Amino acid sequence: MRPKKTTGKKQVRKLTKVGGGKSYSLALPVEVIRKFKWKERQKLTVTVDLKNKKLVIRDWRASTHRGGKK
Repeated sequence: MRPKKTTGKKQVRKLTKVGGGKSYSLALPVEVIRKFKWKERQKLTVTVDLKNKKLVIRDWRASTHRGGKK
């Protein structure tokens, strides 16, 4: 059974240890990857907001060409 498209809705995901426990991975829904037109091995930036406990993932090129924060 395929899950329904839930863009904009919450989905529960699990963190998985990789690389001998020195890093973690998080599986993102394939429909989100397709919507953003991201490709395998594409460079992405991750911004950490410790105060609000959030991660923001952006395309590396889009975040470097804004002229704002790096």
